[in-house]
Amino acid sequence: MSELISLSEFMTTKERIFHSVMFEMLALVILIPLGSAVTGHRAAAMATMVVSLAVIAMVWNYLFNLAFDKVFGQERIHRGLGLRIFHGFSFEMGLVVFTVPFLMWHLQAGFWEVLLLDLGFIIFFLVYAIIFNWGYDQVRAYCQRRMKTGLSIQSPTHG
Repeated sequence: MSELISLSEFMTTKERIFHSVMFEMLALVILIPLGSAVTGHRAAAMATMVVSLAVIAMVWNYLFNLAFDKVFGQERIHRGLGLRIFHGFSFEMGLVVFTVPFLMWHLQAGFWEVLLLDLGFIIFFLVYAIIFNWGYDQVRAYCQRRMKTGLSIQSPTHG
């Protein structure tokens, strides 16, 4: 873990990729069964669509957060609720530009039908992004404090 998190307040490229992958993997664990239950589609069909959306979202996540940190600073731990809400909302609105055309093609559905479906994803991810990023920033700060004091952040091995 220490090779991913630097002592600098700035996230490295490796950490940004790790952050994005963790964000999407946890979302998949939540969304595939939830989406299957809500829509009645089989989990395998839901997984194909959700994984495709996750790839789109991971690329957008990396690019958006890189730009957001340049504009709003990289001291993520000090971001207040207002900025976190703005971050989540602006991320999701930008993502719609990419996901609506994909969903229209994948589902062979019209704009308004897909927009309504995407609205469900947006609401989920707006809340999820705020909670995930706050949690990630807390864990990151904890790891940095331990690293600064020379304590390990590796999980202990059991023999």
